[in-house]
Amino acid sequence: MAAIMEGNVALDNGTYTASQSASTQVEALLSTFLSGWTTTQIVVTVFLTLVAYDQFMYQYRKGSIAGPMFKIPFMGPFIQALHPKFSEYLKQWASGPLSCVSVFHKFVVLASDRDIAHKVFKSPNYVKPCLVPIATKIMGPESWVFLQGKAHAEYRRGLTGLFTNKALSTYLPVQEKVYGDYFDRFVKASEAAGGKPTAFMGWFREINCALSCRTFFGDYISESAVKKIADDFYLVTAALELVNVPFSIHVPGTKPWRGKRIADATKAEFTRCAAACKANMATGAKPTCVIDQWVLHMMESNQYRARIAAGEEGVEKPTNLIRDFSDVEIAQTLFTFLFASQDASSSSTTWLFQVMAQRPDVLDRVRAENLAVRGGDRTKPFELDMYESMPYTNAVVKELLRYRPPVIFVPYLATKAFPVTPNYTVPKGAMIIPSCYPALHDPAVYPNPDTFDPERWISGDAEAQTKNWLVFGAGAHDCLARKYVPLTMVAMIGKASLELEFTHHPTPLSEEIRVFATLFPEDECQLVFKKREW
Repeated sequence: MAAIMEGNVALDNGTYTASQSASTQVEALLSTFLSGWTTTQIVVTVFLTLVAYDQFMYQYRKGSIAGPMFKIPFMGPFIQALHPKFSEYLKQWASGPLSCVSVFHKFVVLASDRDIAHKVFKSPNYVKPCLVPIATKIMGPESWVFLQGKAHAEYRRGLTGLFTNKALSTYLPVQEKVYGDYFDRFVKASEAAGGKPTAFMGWFREINCALSCRTFFGDYISESAVKKIADDFYLVTAALELVNVPFSIHVPGTKPWRGKRIADATKAEFTRCAAACKANMATGAKPTCVIDQWVLHMMESNQYRARIAAGEEGVEKPTNLIRDFSDVEIAQTLFTFLFASQDASSSSTTWLFQVMAQRPDVLDRVRAENLAVRGGDRTKPFELDMYESMPYTNAVVKELLRYRPPVIFVPYLATKAFPVTPNYTVPKGAMIIPSCYPALHDPAVYPNPDTFDPERWISGDAEAQTKNWLVFGAGAHDCLARKYVPLTMVAMIGKASLELEFTHHPTPLSEEIRVFATLFPEDECQLVFKKREW
């Protein structure tokens, strides 16, 4: 044994000696090679080598698709990404069905072609939703939107019951109250401004935040909490830029750092609401909001399982049989609902009021239709069965969602090399972003696509163009709220048409588009509101 051990020691020492000798030789060669070099020459050489490597990797990943001929060393178009211009997006989409940019270490492929967009949406074996790279740190990596496969399907199946017609009808009374409250505030804001035009984009953000919070949580959430979330939530959106400076989420004062703290505070408030809801529903209360419906489904599921476990036969299975969800899971899920809805709905509301004010002919028809379905009683609250009886108002909302889509693209991450076309493979780890806007503005499908024309949904064939209707995405991760969104927009503009007079005061920037997660008018929508006198 001693001999063997000694042999091993000798071998190890021999290996170490040989390794040390090789290292010494390399150091000697480098010393000889660099002996005549100054420190500046060494630094410049290293820098140029890194630049060359960065360019080589960009060209290698780019392949044959459209994109800048050369990348700005290391950071790429980071400065432009901080203040994105819609005209640049249009130029990028027009450059080809696939195009690319590279920012810092992140390679990004944009898909402007409709069919490629569908392929990305429907290829969960190759891609997963990522929103933006920093989203998992702000929203939580365990968030349901980042789940894949069976886990995502089961989670989603439990949520679909929150958007059935029966469930949607229970949310309408609380939404009606929010509309009435904020319409009064709009009028008072215009009066306070002396009847002069005021930027209402901020107000539209607030009404949509209140609408979401009240629809999700009813009276479990306080007015002050709703106001604080409405005031602060834009910081979450601001943090979720397409590409952030690496590690900036840990640097106090940066957008990611602020966004993370607002997100955590919002989720903490939502967790408190979830606990309050469970306590209330345990008393036998009737559901009036999303969280009530969700907790009710849990209670019904638990009762069903308990009766089955007790040996009962012929027990009717609940419509939505789900597992129990913790307060934190509920809070995190409804936080993702708020994130998904806040900017998109604020954008749609802003454009809806601006366009309606610009088109009194359209607004008059909306008003007449809404009055008719209420039997001439303009004070009658909106009911679910009215929704299907208003083809023109529905056409207006669909056209608005096409004309100014609330979601212009949806970022995904390639989990493996993705042969997205016969001639190009998206590298593993790259972002691949299917774009919705080009499909919705395709002149071959929607004639005169840059014109707001509700008639295309009534006398035209827009309704049949389902492959181009990418407002709510497609595939396993399409939007759960594809009925909820138009329903709330129809209810809002219908009530506004009956109760308000609103005038748009155009400026040179009214039709200029600002990109802040989605699309807004650059002048923030200059309006004046008054009570409608019949």
